[in-house]
This record gives sequence, C-alpha cells and structure tokens, in this order.
Amino acid sequence: MHKNIILTLFVLSGFFLKAQVNLDSLYAVWQDPTQSDSIRAKAYTDYIWDGFLFSQPDTAFILAEELLSYGLDNNYPRAQAAGYTLQGVSWVNRGDYPQTLDYYTRALEIYEQIGDPGGIAGALNNVGTIYHNQGDYSKALDYYIQCLETSEQNRTANTLNNIGLIYDIQGDYPMALDYYKQSLEVNKQMGDQNQTANVLKNIGDIYMYQGDYPKALDYQTQSLEIYKQIGHQIGIASTITNFGLIYYKQGDYLKALEYYNQSLEINEQIGEQNGIASSLTHIGVVYQNQGDYPKALKYCQRGYELDLIIGSLKRQKDGCTCLYDTYKAMGNGNKALKYLELRTVIEDSLHAEETSKKLQQMEFQKVMLQDSIAKAQEASLIQEAHEEEIRQEEETRNISLGIGAFFVLLAGSFYGRWRYVRKSKASLQIEKDRSENLLLNILPEEIAQELKETGKAAPKKYECVTILFTDFKDFTKLVASIPATTLIVELDDIFGQFDDIMDEVGIEKIETIGDAYMAASGLPRENPDHALRCVEAAFRMVEFLEQRNENSEISWNMRVGIHSGPVVAGVVGKKKFAYDLFGDSVNTASRMESNGQVGKVNISQASYELLKSEPDLAFENRGKIEAKGKGEIEMYFVSKK
Repeated sequence: MHKNIILTLFVLSGFFLKAQVNLDSLYAVWQDPTQSDSIRAKAYTDYIWDGFLFSQPDTAFILAEELLSYGLDNNYPRAQAAGYTLQGVSWVNRGDYPQTLDYYTRALEIYEQIGDPGGIAGALNNVGTIYHNQGDYSKALDYYIQCLETSEQNRTANTLNNIGLIYDIQGDYPMALDYYKQSLEVNKQMGDQNQTANVLKNIGDIYMYQGDYPKALDYQTQSLEIYKQIGHQIGIASTITNFGLIYYKQGDYLKALEYYNQSLEINEQIGEQNGIASSLTHIGVVYQNQGDYPKALKYCQRGYELDLIIGSLKRQKDGCTCLYDTYKAMGNGNKALKYLELRTVIEDSLHAEETSKKLQQMEFQKVMLQDSIAKAQEASLIQEAHEEEIRQEEETRNISLGIGAFFVLLAGSFYGRWRYVRKSKASLQIEKDRSENLLLNILPEEIAQELKETGKAAPKKYECVTILFTDFKDFTKLVASIPATTLIVELDDIFGQFDDIMDEVGIEKIETIGDAYMAASGLPRENPDHALRCVEAAFRMVEFLEQRNENSEISWNMRVGIHSGPVVAGVVGKKKFAYDLFGDSVNTASRMESNGQVGKVNISQASYELLKSEPDLAFENRGKIEAKGKGEIEMYFVSKK
C-alpha cells in the first residue's frame, strides 16, 4: 500500500505559518495603509494560509487575487509571487497538478527576475513537490538538490523532509528516517508546528513499514494532536488514513475501515481530491481482503477514475493494483490482465531505476562536498611554500571540470532524447490500452480480437447456449411516477450491479433495451455448465434487488426467464458495433421472462433437462403455459434447495 503524502511547501521567503494566530488581527494589519508593503503582504498571506487555504481552497484562490493586484499596484513583486504560490497550493488541495505547476512556475519567474535567492529556493522546492506527487522522482530530485544549495534553515528542513519522502517511496527506510529526523530537529528549533506535525507523521509511517506498530501509533498520535491544534484539515485526514493503515497491516479490518471512512468524510467536506481517491482505494482493498468483491470493485474503480482525472501516476498504479487483485481473486482473468498491463506501463513511466541512480548521485555529491571541506581545512595549515603548487593544481582541476561538464551536457542531451522516446512509447501504450478497453466494453474479447486482426467478425452458430432475460413489472407506471433523472440513476445503479454479477459468474452481457436486460452463457467461448451459470446469476440478481428494495423508497419488481437452445451470434452494424444473438431460442427466452413471476426464476423444458441432475437445485413444474406466438410451453420455477 502507498501512503497519502503531504509534501512540504513554501509560501513567500520569510512568510511562514504561525500557529494559533488571530485572523482578525492579520486582516486589520492588511487593511492598515500606514504599514509597510512587506508587513501588509505578509499579514494577508498568513491570513489566507491560516484561515482558508486548507479548509476552503476555492475561497483562498479568490482572496489571493487581491494580493496579486496589491503587488502590481504598489510595484511589490514579492506580493505577486506570494499570491501565485497561494493559488498554486489551492490547486494542490483540489488535486489539479497541472494548474498547480503553472502557478508555482509564475512565482519562480518573479523571484528570478528580482534576484531573491530565498524566494527562488522556495519556489524550486514547490515545483519539485509537484513532480514528486506525479511520480517523476528524478525531476523532483533535480529541483530539491538546487534548493539545498542554499543553507537557510527553513529551506533545509523542508527539503530534507521531501528528500526523505523519496527514499520512503523507494523503500530505503533507514535513509528516509535519517532525513526525516534531521528535518524534525530543525523544524522544532524553528517552532514550525505545521511542518513538525508533517514530519512526525512521516516518521510514524516508517515505523509502520518496519512493523513497529506501537511506535508508529505514538508518532501518528503526536502528529494528529498538532494538526487538530492548528486546524489543518488535510493533515488531519492524512494522519487518520495512516491510523487505518496501521490497523490494516495488523489484520484489524473493521478498525481500518472505521478510520478510512473518517478520512474520506473529511476529504469530501474540504474537496481534497487526492485524499478522496486515496481513501476510496484503501477502502476497496479492505473489502477485497474481506472477500466482498462487489464492494471492492466499486470503491477501487471510483478511486482509479479519480486518479485518472488528477493525473497522479503513483496513485493510478495503486488503483490498477487494487482492481487487478480483485478481478484475479474473482477468477476474471481478462479484466485482471487488463489492469496488470496498465500497471506495467505506469511502473515503466515512474522510472524507478533512474530515480535510484539519482539518489546515489546525490549521496556521492554529498560525500564529495564533505571531503572538499575537510581538504580545505587541511590546506589552510600547509606552509606558504606549497600555495603556488596548490593553485596550479586548482587550475588543472578546473580545466578537467570544464571538459567533464561538456561531456555531461552531451550525455544529458542523449539522455533527454532517450527519455522522451521512452515516455512517448509509454503514452502510446496507455492510449492503445484505452482504445482496446473501450472495444472490450462493447464486444466480447474473442470477437474484439478477431475484428482487430481481420477487420470483420464472422457470424457463428452455437448448438446450445443459455439465454437470460429480465424486465420489471409495471415499469410504465413507475416511469410516470418518478422524475426521469431519478429513473436513469436507478437503472444505472441496478444494471451496473447486474454487469458485475455477469463478470463474476462468467456470463456475456448482450444488451439492455429500456428496462430489459439480456445476457447469455456458453458463448463466444463454449462451456458445459452454461445453464447452471445463468441460474446462479439469476439467483444473485433476485437477491440483490430484494436487499435493495428493503433500503429504497422505490420498489423494483423483476421477472427472470431462462431458456437453452441453438443461436447464431455475430457483430451487426458498420459504425456502432453490436454483438447480438439471432434465432428462435432468443424469442423463447423472452417468453420465459414475460410468463414468469416477480422474484422467481422461470426456465424452459430445455434448460430443465440440463439442470435436473444438479443436487443443489429444486424445481416446481408449472405444466404447459400458453406463450404469445409460441403456443404451449412446459415451464419450471427453479430455486435453491
């Protein structure tokens, strides 16, 4: 499992979060024209950050516009940069990374124009966090390393924390813990409660991954208490998620679900899209481990779809893993393979190997820097007679460095080209998978494959398949009694659940027409137990509706009919493909449904002959019943013994 990460951000150089501030006092300073530009801008930045940014990001974005205007009107670019940064953070809290990157880049450009080293370092860190969140750890490290070139205390603490996060994701827990503890020490010295809580949470995660659950709970509790004191809703939700993870890893699924649902509720209240996606996926994984696969699919799919909107590769990977594991446990190999392939493409895009090399390079540079300092101290003790020789050595080294830099730039251009090609291939693969998955939503896999390979799909005759029909009694009256939008939502929910049942049992959905649902077993891949599968699906559909009706104001009364016999199946149409069945067996199956009774499964004589030896089924002979256009047909009600 992958934890929900809150990365450390900067606002404006010198504009830092103050715990328990008085918002009214800050606003009064902002409105006071006798104060200097720097004091007024700082007060308003703190006002937006403390009062709105993490609880009402939309409002924070609008308020930051006023800070931008103030910077323009008073020729104070630092206020503009702070405004852009605040707006960027508001987009982070809404899960829109492209928008965030745009605003962080605007702030960086301003700091570079005015030559503010502190502001440049802070903006570099912020840009790094976005690449970090999108899974491009190599690019994130590039920005973090540039930020570390300054020695200002707050930049060191925050960037150390972010580098620790990368080691954390890579599974190098000792290194991650080392960076976190360095960051924690500096943050405590500064009295920065927000970042102290963040690092405490991250340290708790490390102990959790190492299996030291008491220590993990202790650090998470410390973090949660601070987040509650300063009213940091995103931090509260993230820490509560981590409580859920700790209990999940200990096998206490009920406790884990309790915390995950709390986190989901908070994230939905504040509109934190990344947190919502994370909570949904975590909940899905718990249901998967409990064997409740329909609920697992529901939550994992919702989380994955939101991850696609957000654009976070690492979260998409989590969603694909959840869906792959669930479909695999259900025995649905086709769907499982689909998400396994998607996950493979995403993993390739994350450049794990490249990131590992970057980390090694950074540590090497760190050691080299320490060696250089030691040598410089030693050199100061060398006698005056050797100084000329040292200067000559320095000149030689500079020449070597110049030559080395040239080759590094050359290698960088080749590497950039290789990386571009690799990313392009990954993007093409993802788009190819999307188009293929869309085709699989319309046609059975074997038919879709034939259509791709030959451009057409030949009709095929099946000697015996089993066809299932359902519809709802008094549907016309129901349509007249409820709004059209409510009707569509209801049908979508019911048919969506029916689709899941078909996938789980291994039956091919054919089509829906109004309130009618049609499916078939034994095609396009033939199987000997096609009649039994259809009956099992029918039982589950009836049970689902009975449970649903108990908790719904609208009562859906469904009839089910099943018949076995020969059909011809094939693709019809040129523009909008449809896989359909033809033959008298289809009409007979429809008559089984129309002559059935609500809540019962009505089958024909042909289906009865295939099922009568099944020990777990009971049959009620209804005798011969007149069916429209078919004459008298022998029918049976089938139920579980």
